Amino acid sequence: MISRNKLVWGGIGMLLVFGVASFFVFSANRATEKRFYEIRPSRGTISSSVSTTGAVEPQNRVKIQSSVGGRIEEILVEEGQIVKKGEVLAMLSSTERAALLDAAKLQGKSEQQYWQKVYKETAVMAPMEGQVIVRSVDPGQTVTANDSLFVLSDRLIVKAYVDETDIGRVKAGQKAVIGLDAYPEIKVNGVVGHIYYESHLQNNVNIYNVDVIPERIPDVFRSGMSANIRIIVQEKSDAQLLPVGAVQRKNGKSMVLQKTGETASAHRYRSVQIGLQDDRNIEIIDGLTDNSVVLLPDTTFVLPKNNGGSNPFTPQRNKKKQ
Repeated sequence: MISRNKLVWGGIGMLLVFGVASFFVFSANRATEKRFYEIRPSRGTISSSVSTTGAVEPQNRVKIQSSVGGRIEEILVEEGQIVKKGEVLAMLSSTERAALLDAAKLQGKSEQQYWQKVYKETAVMAPMEGQVIVRSVDPGQTVTANDSLFVLSDRLIVKAYVDETDIGRVKAGQKAVIGLDAYPEIKVNGVVGHIYYESHLQNNVNIYNVDVIPERIPDVFRSGMSANIRIIVQEKSDAQLLPVGAVQRKNGKSMVLQKTGETASAHRYRSVQIGLQDDRNIEIIDGLTDNSVVLLPDTTFVLPKNNGGSNPFTPQRNKKKQ
């Protein structure tokens, strides 16, 4: 006969086995249970845009050359200086005057002064108002009529390079935001001024140049700087917004998981009409109210706990043979 103690210990063992099995089943159910965040639509501004790159360039770039060849006697401006139309940039002696003055200098100071008054210098003047962005000469340098002495720019703009697949969405007058690679903390508002009619091939893609006019020109702007541009194609304020991840495509329709009861398990998919979309949010045009509760899946990844088992990827010590 089986002793009474053996029956008691056998019962206890069965209870322990049943308890351990129940614990693992409960843990597995907890691990596979899907969790959700509850969110409500918010109100805010959303926009669709075309993002591209470009460069800072002069809107009108004018090379200034001398009408005669000769020697630069004096430079009156520096790079970066703003000049007015007709302002004298430099004084130049023609080749004949330079040779005459050099000969007179050998005959004495009074002879040199005489010819300096009789034979005047030639003035190099600014043909327009603008900024001196290049100064190519120094006093004493000999130049010809073909040499570029200065380069003037009326103002700096940003030339954006727009892919042909996006150029149809870009229109003159649209707002834009300009950033510089060299100064990422600086953002400048601008507006689309001109869209060029002829494309050019860049990396086997047709690219159209688009002039973006900044509202202001920061002191750090320099011709040739690389820029990134975001052209605002469309913008809406007070739009009903949800995170992009809350909207799913099912059977060709845009759907959200809407809570219908007190618990997260009480839910159903609801069709919505969407509008603009950016990197984070999507506009809901119809289908929800501001008080609707939408369930957003919790995508947080949690490593399973080691419940008494060993990690197969952890190096193990060699077990001693019994």
